[in-house]
Amino acid sequence: MSEFLKQSCIDGVTYQLVTPSARFESSYREYIAELGDEERYPFVLDLDASDFNHYLDRLEAFRLGVDLPKGYVDSATFWLVRGNTLLGVSNLRQRLNAEIAHVGGHIGLGIRPSARGKGLSTLLLRWTCEIAKSRHIGHANNSQLHVHCYFDNHASQNMIKSVGGVLDSTIEVGDIKVARFIIEI
Repeated sequence: MSEFLKQSCIDGVTYQLVTPSARFESSYREYIAELGDEERYPFVLDLDASDFNHYLDRLEAFRLGVDLPKGYVDSATFWLVRGNTLLGVSNLRQRLNAEIAHVGGHIGLGIRPSARGKGLSTLLLRWTCEIAKSRHIGHANNSQLHVHCYFDNHASQNMIKSVGGVLDSTIEVGDIKVARFIIEI
């Protein structure tokens, strides 16, 4: 059963933030199909979901920090939904290791292609930041979240700035330039 976390009505449409559940399996599969060959964000969208109940168990194991692959940290996954439709996914790392602090940050998120351009990524990021604050997740006495994106991804940069993100630094990792933001919570 999905846990209800947050809700907002925007232009007569009700959006909710929930924990992953079997209720959304068909919408999850449609979301993945809609992404096609596109790079998936956050990383939990790359996990094997052929057995959906096992997939949900794996997400719970990540939340609890159990049986994590090398280099990974405990992280909670949240789904932005409208009715029975999964619109977006965020993943909140509950702590950072050196590698993820360098490139990755506390939050990864994505919106399904058909739901983009409607401000939903900003809503999802804001809600994820609120959860981080309520759970005392962050650096500098739990007051800062690190959120990173590709330097040339202007939509992601604008989303991060819209919730108060300030560019902290840019780095190059191989051929890729990464913008690293800090959000005060």
